[in-house]
Amino acid sequence: MVFVFILFRPSCKVFFSHDPIKIVRAKGQYMYDERGEKYLDCINNVAHVGHSHPDVVKAGSKQMELLNTNSRFLHDNLVQYAQRLVATLPDKLSVCYFVNSGSEANDLALRLAWQYTGHKDIITLDNAYHGHVSSLISISPYKFHQQKDDENNDFVHVAPSPDIYRGKYREDHLDPATAYADDVKDIIELADRKGHKIAAFIAESLQSCGGQVIPPAGYFQKVAEYVRRAGGVFIADEVQVGFGRIGKHFWAFQLQGKDFTPDIVTMGKPIGNGHPMSCVVTTREIAEAFMSCGMEYFNTVRGCQSTCTVGTYWAIHISWKVTYSLCITPRALLSQTRQLCANKASYVVSLRGVGLFIGVDLVKDRVKRTPATAEAQEMIYQLKGHNILLSADGPHRNVLKFKPPMCFTEEDAKFVVEKMDEILTGKQDILDEPYFPWHRQEYRNVQSPILTYYTFSVYNYSEGKKYLIPC
Repeated sequence: MVFVFILFRPSCKVFFSHDPIKIVRAKGQYMYDERGEKYLDCINNVAHVGHSHPDVVKAGSKQMELLNTNSRFLHDNLVQYAQRLVATLPDKLSVCYFVNSGSEANDLALRLAWQYTGHKDIITLDNAYHGHVSSLISISPYKFHQQKDDENNDFVHVAPSPDIYRGKYREDHLDPATAYADDVKDIIELADRKGHKIAAFIAESLQSCGGQVIPPAGYFQKVAEYVRRAGGVFIADEVQVGFGRIGKHFWAFQLQGKDFTPDIVTMGKPIGNGHPMSCVVTTREIAEAFMSCGMEYFNTVRGCQSTCTVGTYWAIHISWKVTYSLCITPRALLSQTRQLCANKASYVVSLRGVGLFIGVDLVKDRVKRTPATAEAQEMIYQLKGHNILLSADGPHRNVLKFKPPMCFTEEDAKFVVEKMDEILTGKQDILDEPYFPWHRQEYRNVQSPILTYYTFSVYNYSEGKKYLIPC
């Protein structure tokens, strides 16, 4: 068993890798290890309305007692769920393709774009992550920058992330939305001069792995205008941020305004509260072009009866209720964390987010905005010691990510922020007293094989270098 763990360890990373937790059950916003220890889950957005939600479990179990078979047979559940889903979207988004994961959804979205436009090239954002299959690794700088040879494919063009805190155009810019959109326009024009045609621009409606980046309002509208003028389509990736997570709207792309509608929207497993299902929704014109290629599209079980029953019950009876309840908890989490940012001189933090999608950017000083990577990693382990599960991400791995199940309460928010406050105010000095059990031994021995297994790479964009950081 130990041999198997070591064999797969370098590429199969687990949370808290030096001291992983064995989780045996979960309920609501809590997870429990084999000793019965309870942890507050601030990580799992997939269990959207809470782990093991009794109504979702009951609905799926009841349907499986009746029928769960190939989706090529007619059944009401498939039609009903599609109807409920498109009712939450702008009118022109009316055709659903049910698939089994966010990766499969984004892969299918590319196929739709290629067939509809007859073009090949894709524009993606720096630090973006869209999935783990080969077609998506190619358009995910978050992943391909980690490879030894990280040169882009000729058909992939990387635009700057519209990050107004750490990006090319910042909060003091008069019109960052236009400035970032103009960079996309320049990419389109340069590609055209080289004989390349744009099939699609793809973006997470809010960048997650890229560091919880909120695009400035108006950015998507301007990008869509340039892309469509070039014959391409706009793909909005809602895998991690859709279904009411942002509170104000059901879909994160709606933050851009009523005058913006993507051509294709992709969704992930939160669509079924972790049940292996997802969806691509597009226009009738794009769907008809895809059908005309002569190759049928088929997914054996993702349109099956139990899947659609779980999705239908979740969408109708639970998700809207949870969305409306977001009026209180996000405000509490945001306001308390803002106060934390304002009061601390050490590891000054920058806060950004909306709803229950929040990033806390740890920096070493406010002016230079130097990423506090080691401190962020230490912070998540300190929080784990308080039975709080949180992760850090972004290109520098210094952004604390909050994406909890949406049953997360105001009391939960207060508890997390209080513990962060204790750590940041020096009650637990995160540099002088490292939490890592192995820190004093193996870290000094750079030849240690243990260090090989407990490292991750960070790509420094300003220097164009990669670094291995112990985690």
